[in-house]
Amino acid sequence: MSRRAFLLAHADGDREYLRAPGEELHTDLGVLTVPTDASPGDRVETHLGEPFVVRELRGPDLFAHLDRTGAPMMPRDVGLVVGHTGACAGDRVLDAGTGTGILAVSLGRLGADVVTYEVDPEFAETARENVRVAGVADRVDVRTGDVRDALEDPDALEDPDAFDLVTLDTADAPAVVRRAPELLVPGGFVAVYSPFVEGTREAAAAARDAGMEPTTYETIQREMEFSERGSRPSTAGVGHTGYLTFARR
Repeated sequence: MSRRAFLLAHADGDREYLRAPGEELHTDLGVLTVPTDASPGDRVETHLGEPFVVRELRGPDLFAHLDRTGAPMMPRDVGLVVGHTGACAGDRVLDAGTGTGILAVSLGRLGADVVTYEVDPEFAETARENVRVAGVADRVDVRTGDVRDALEDPDALEDPDAFDLVTLDTADAPAVVRRAPELLVPGGFVAVYSPFVEGTREAAAAARDAGMEPTTYETIQREMEFSERGSRPSTAGVGHTGYLTFARR
């Protein structure tokens, strides 16, 4: 799949598939080809008469259906990054630790221009495909390499001192955080995601070394269960995902 895709939702609401216009869907419900002129809201049927509705991809659909190279950033963490930094259309974002590309794609769909670095070539290629499927290839530039090397190359980044936001999901994030003041516009933010306390402490210390005051949050979310017996948080799944540290120039 190398083009912008749609979500095909079965009319009963129990199945969803990601397909681009012109591609085929083969399931036990039959075979269908997505029309090349498909639009959100269209109704298409398999050769067995099973109906599907064409939907525009939304954030939760991307998280659920994009190809993964590991554990992607959770939607709640993406929301916290956007909420605490005010990321918006027109922002210039430098990202490192692309992974699946969920954060980069989400920022691109907001209208930000994102340059994101991934050291693993296979991960980077998967992220590029996800960027194309999400329809933001014109706003998200996935580069294979180490962002620290790029910062040492005067030709690697256009206007390297004019980013509105720097987002980091790498073990060496503290090294980049120390350079955040020279990368960010006045009032710009750096955001660091870390799965471990130790990395979070190092990122916070690096922000202080750079003259910025950090704020760190643990991200916890629990789904609620409602039954005749009563209401309570679900005991299934993992409520904790990691730590987010924010600092502003």
